[in-house]
Amino acid sequence: MSKIKLILDSTGDIPLNWVKKLDVDNIPLHVLWEDNNTSEDDIRDFESIKNYWDKLETCEALPKTSQPTPVEFKNLFEKAFSEGYDQIFVVCLSSAMSGTFNSAEIASREYSDKVAVFDSRLASAANAVVIRRARELAEMGKDVFEIKEIIQRERSEHRFGAYFYVSNFNFLVKGGRVSKFAGFVGGLLNLRVSIFIDDNGNMIPFGKSRGSKKAQKNLLAELKKMIPEGESIVLTMVNSDNMEEAEELAELLKKKYDVKEIEFTPMGKVISSHVGPGTAGFGVEWLRNS
Repeated sequence: MSKIKLILDSTGDIPLNWVKKLDVDNIPLHVLWEDNNTSEDDIRDFESIKNYWDKLETCEALPKTSQPTPVEFKNLFEKAFSEGYDQIFVVCLSSAMSGTFNSAEIASREYSDKVAVFDSRLASAANAVVIRRARELAEMGKDVFEIKEIIQRERSEHRFGAYFYVSNFNFLVKGGRVSKFAGFVGGLLNLRVSIFIDDNGNMIPFGKSRGSKKAQKNLLAELKKMIPEGESIVLTMVNSDNMEEAEELAELLKKKYDVKEIEFTPMGKVISSHVGPGTAGFGVEWLRNS
């Protein structure tokens, strides 16, 4: 059986205790503060993330973000091979939102028989459950190309999903990450906007509300369209400086579904830059085919 290294870009918002448990390397995206021309990596360290949330609350201009370069991916591949890994499976943020997948794909061409790169068409904590599934399949003896084929099929069957709401829609509008269609842009600064990621990897706003309770109910109603109540699921609860509402949302989900596993995880710097502080939501894996 091949020894497989898993790589997840830093927007995957993997629970901190899963990094070692699943043998995952994170490759960071980057943040540039143009007002003082400084940059920082999107590392999975809670204190660093918390300090970043504080900066977002007070900054006058939002920072720019950028993907890892092909060279950065290649260096990480070489490190894994030097440590004795036979194959590498990479999970990337939706290519509709970032060039990260393209960078990884370019880097992988030199290792076409050893590296498989997967465009998740998802984001944030949804990619954490994707990488969890990849490790599960690796432990079944699947190679990275079999893993990619299986997860592609499972994604098309809606095994994985991403649902969240933002408390300040202006972050998404400024970042150009949401379709600016009528009814959602304008006058939303004090509203919570519910969002899911569609089959093409785009963030789609579908509901708005004055308070968190209604926003949470909106997410559950949308989830129900994909996964019937009572089904077995794995949850990764995610938030950007809003743990209280993430916990409230988790309790609602437990009442409607058979939650086999649940983890709480902070949104990293890059994702937080685009959705803003006050965001809460979850990644979900439907266990119907297990």
